[in-house]
Amino acid sequence: MTLSLGLTGINRALLRRGLVRYRNALVVIVASVLATALVLALLAPAAAPDLAQPSHADRVLLLTDSWAKGDVIAVVRHGERCDRSSAQCLGPVDGVTVRGEATVQALGADFDQLGLTNADIYSSLLTRARQTADAMFAHPVEAQDWLFNCRGSMLRDALKHKVPGHNLILVSHSECMDQLLMDMHLSTSTTFGYGASLFIKTNGANSDPQMLGYIEPKDWKSIVPVVSTSSRHGFEASQF
Repeated sequence: MTLSLGLTGINRALLRRGLVRYRNALVVIVASVLATALVLALLAPAAAPDLAQPSHADRVLLLTDSWAKGDVIAVVRHGERCDRSSAQCLGPVDGVTVRGEATVQALGADFDQLGLTNADIYSSLLTRARQTADAMFAHPVEAQDWLFNCRGSMLRDALKHKVPGHNLILVSHSECMDQLLMDMHLSTSTTFGYGASLFIKTNGANSDPQMLGYIEPKDWKSIVPVVSTSSRHGFEASQF
């Protein structure tokens, strides 16, 4: 009986030590996993900021200021595609829908408020991009191939067409917006909707461009109060 109790005590001690070792190993594994996840998160490319978020009000002000100086490149995704929608087509099937035209017409008015006096505007050669540019702007827009065939060269070509003191508006495609992000070593995790506008600030030939962020068509009005309440900085709500 005494021997049996002794063996039971030894077994319990061995079990406790085994559990302690297992617990310690589990703690080490969990800590390693968390540390790895943290490192990966820190090293992951940053995403383009959503300018409609209140936390990015400073970027909205920077955009307004930079636009007034002619230091901005804006890349706009074309309107809703006819061939991917059940909505009524504006014309050819490779163009935009009637609904898409109405959306980008309103977007053109937003850009007009932002200011088009010193702006150079180009569009992709594709029908949907040309229809978008026609709906957005009162005057004809020159179409260029590099705004569709943009793989590996979007940022370089955009900077090449940027004239000092003139903002540059490019009506293009989601693939080219993603290419621009990749060229700037940013995340392409954001899905840009039809008519989304992506803005970068140019700092001259000897400086890297700065990502300001993007705005979806439905969100332009939501950033007007941000600009208005910051009029002490010299910006007027009418600029947006």
